Amino acid sequence: MKEEISDKDILARFRSESTRNLAFNQIIEKYQKRLYWHIRRLVIDHDDADDVIQEVFIKVWKNLSNFREDAQLYTWLYRIATNESITFLNRQKMRASESFEDHAGYLVDKLTDSIYVDGNHIQMKLQRAILTLPEKQRIVFNMKYFDEMKYEDMSEVLDTSVGALKASYHHAVKKIEEYFNQNE
Repeated sequence: MKEEISDKDILARFRSESTRNLAFNQIIEKYQKRLYWHIRRLVIDHDDADDVIQEVFIKVWKNLSNFREDAQLYTWLYRIATNESITFLNRQKMRASESFEDHAGYLVDKLTDSIYVDGNHIQMKLQRAILTLPEKQRIVFNMKYFDEMKYEDMSEVLDTSVGALKASYHHAVKKIEEYFNQNE
């Protein structure tokens, strides 16, 4: 079994010109899968998630030397992935000039048609319910429910108060429950 290298060691390697590329590859190896699935839950489509994760790692490469280590490396990466996902979704909405409801319907269609989604009826219903949530609630719900992220960590990533995040999650859960009750 391969021993996992610490973020501190990776960052030290990144600071050295001779090991910078190795360190960056270690970051990708360590975090790509987790970030991909976070992005994927937000943008839905596999190909779109691939595009976004590439943008994330380009931004990481360009900005890692400025990382101040005020937060954990994963929290910083997660923040970049979240922001890039939101930027991607906003660009899609603007190009299509759609309302929120129309865009949510578009995402549901992509989810249903995706060859990469292999969910049972209940899982698909949950995904559809999540897609009906306002964007901020959807992001908070995904982070809490799927990534089991603590509110304090979410607060760092989203630059929002813990209380607001708890309220968003609570409202999201209520709306998902309503969706399930209305679509039995």
